[in-house]
Amino acid sequence: MAKAIYKRVVIKLSGEALAGEKGTGLDQKVLDNITDQIKAVKDLGVEIGIIVGGGNFWRGREGTQMDRSTADHMGMLATVINALALQDALERKNIPTRVQTALTITRVAEPYILRKALSHLNKGRVVIFACGTGNPYFTTDTGAALRSAEINADVLLLAKNVDGIYDSDPKINKDAKKYKEVSYNEFITKGLKAMDTTAITICMENEIPVLAFGLFEENALMRAVTGEDIGTIIK
Repeated sequence: MAKAIYKRVVIKLSGEALAGEKGTGLDQKVLDNITDQIKAVKDLGVEIGIIVGGGNFWRGREGTQMDRSTADHMGMLATVINALALQDALERKNIPTRVQTALTITRVAEPYILRKALSHLNKGRVVIFACGTGNPYFTTDTGAALRSAEINADVLLLAKNVDGIYDSDPKINKDAKKYKEVSYNEFITKGLKAMDTTAITICMENEIPVLAFGLFEENALMRAVTGEDIGTIIK
């Protein structure tokens, strides 16, 4: 049986990933695929935190003249919808799960409290962190980096629709070069776009490696946590 090389991980899921080919809303087959992968990793004894985006429901100020803070708070609420859907899908597979939100919404989820999050992880529960950092002007990537640092995660797993980090958009440029490994500084100086600069800086300062890989490759999460050659590592 494969062995995990990480004890505690944070998985960053984009909202768009949960929508599948539809591009918006939620796709039950995708939720089942993701939660099956999470269950397989959890069965190896890995402690799992998840940060989920909200882009399948809300894309910020696109097409509007809305105030940035208002738009960002709406995006945070979209992440709560995804977090609750993910929690439901996990618990239907008998995986104990808690949702913690950076905004206080106690009727549906716990407020984010670090000590409670650590207690849940130590008890084998999956913890889903919603609402990003709880502050406007920060992305859920930054939220993922921050939570990774706070809970002392061994790695931040950046699960994407693309199979790694490229020097340009592989969907547009067929000759785009894929990186196998890139340093934090290289990522910043080359202007790579897989994560925002603030998130990468937090990971660099706290020495948290980031593994970017394609979520829907076969057994992607399992391969990531067992150290197989997959995606791009930022360290």
